Amino acid sequence: MLPAALPAQEAGESGDEKKVTVSGSVQSDVQIPTGHTDADKSNDDVRTNTYAEVNAMSKWVDAGVRFAYLEHPLPGYEADFKGWGVPFYYVKGKFNVAEVTLGTFYDQFGSGFIFRTYEERSLGIDNSILGARVALNPVKGVHIKALTGRQRRYWHHNKAWITGADMELNLDQWIKPLASSNTYVTLGASWVNKREKDSTDVIYADNTHILNLPTYVNACDVRAQVQHGPYSVLLEYARKGQDPSFDNGYTYGKGYVAMLSASYSKRGLSLLLQAKRSDNFSFRSRRSMSGTSSMLNHLPAFTEDHTYTLAALYPYATHPMGEWAYQAQFGYNFKRRTTLGGRYGMNVKVNFSHVHSLKTTPTAAGGLPDIAPGAPGTDGYTSKFWGWGNSTYYQDINAQIERRFSRSFKLSVTYMNQFYNKTIVEGEGGMIHSDIMIADALFNLGAKTTLRTELQYLATKDDDGDWLFALAELSLAPHWMLTVSDEYNSGKTGEHYPGAYVTYNVGAHRLQAGWARTKAGYNCSGGVCRYVPETKGVVISYNYNF
Repeated sequence: MLPAALPAQEAGESGDEKKVTVSGSVQSDVQIPTGHTDADKSNDDVRTNTYAEVNAMSKWVDAGVRFAYLEHPLPGYEADFKGWGVPFYYVKGKFNVAEVTLGTFYDQFGSGFIFRTYEERSLGIDNSILGARVALNPVKGVHIKALTGRQRRYWHHNKAWITGADMELNLDQWIKPLASSNTYVTLGASWVNKREKDSTDVIYADNTHILNLPTYVNACDVRAQVQHGPYSVLLEYARKGQDPSFDNGYTYGKGYVAMLSASYSKRGLSLLLQAKRSDNFSFRSRRSMSGTSSMLNHLPAFTEDHTYTLAALYPYATHPMGEWAYQAQFGYNFKRRTTLGGRYGMNVKVNFSHVHSLKTTPTAAGGLPDIAPGAPGTDGYTSKFWGWGNSTYYQDINAQIERRFSRSFKLSVTYMNQFYNKTIVEGEGGMIHSDIMIADALFNLGAKTTLRTELQYLATKDDDGDWLFALAELSLAPHWMLTVSDEYNSGKTGEHYPGAYVTYNVGAHRLQAGWARTKAGYNCSGGVCRYVPETKGVVISYNYNF
């Protein structure tokens, strides 16, 4: 409920102190199955993920609440996801140099290496903290945050107590020559502590010794970012103490992650270079969990997030135990009325990403010869910083060219060469090498009529073989959109996965209805993935923002 102290502004009143702004949203995704597949075990006649949220904001106090109805969740969401109620609510007091939040909240320290809580409904993630958060700006250029609470896990909260603090210093606001030379320097440091008592489960090392699990786990992060004109460099390093968990086989080695990201951007030209080494850096508020549950931190994948269907058929998920990851991206815009740019110009983008295993050596348990090297209770393994293992986890080389040929026709073509280690990401399947070609054409058929088409082809001798995908999307502005598509396996299975949708937009309302058969696979975002079983049926989606 919103506080009674926040009445809406009455007619004739004025002043920011009395003004209250109310906003909110409604989102409801519904599926009505027209047949159950072997992989889809749910027998619900109607499934829905429905959310309603309202927020009130004023000069001194903000407040908000979210209602969620997930009693019959969409396929692919875990059994624990089922339920309904009010999982998110908060009140925030705003003062001259401070903000104080009580209730549930999201936050991130730095790049999220040691702490990131967020909501991603498509992945079934909502790992908010229930507790208190304070944000301070005591002097110019100094930003401090401190928080404490327990992390949400579906409709409950894990018992571990999470406490953390973060500080950032903007040196350019103190040193005038930096700002005058268009140079901005930011230094940051973070700390997070997890207090988790031993669980009721007794965990053994090789069934011979009971493990003594640490009550406190500390993690820290330091970072520096420098921006000068079109140049930007970010260096970040994080370390985590002993944290035996399901992810690392209940071993006691410490965790590390280091990242270097450099970019250059000016009108018509961009360049991005990134490298990251992570080692035993899965950090959860409940050590016995797996999958996306109870994650306190986030490690970006350093691979491109593809939106085209076949380009995203084999998406990469960050390996929790460690990896070397590299990414480079180059973009260039050929100017209009040049030989290559033509009349309307041309955009070119090339991206390369590569993820590799670490070179590791199993560690023996000192004084306990009956425990195998690398077994639970040991430090797990040692790894030299520059050591590469023998396994490629993922590699992607892709190039995209986009060019408008006339006022009524624009074409984008993409080529992608991909290596995907299905055994590492999904548990089995070996290395899959594929070549993907995509053509995306946009036709302006009239002042209010647009037709967009996609043709995609994935060629591989591995897994299920070749795939084809076709889509046509007709937009009738300002209200209607008609979409038909088909994903077809021309390799081993010969299966079709068609879909047809009608979308209607009016004001802040959006309604989509259709029928689709979707294949089983992984839905990913930013290196985090959720498995979705095969489904078929009527789908309805409604969104409203106010």
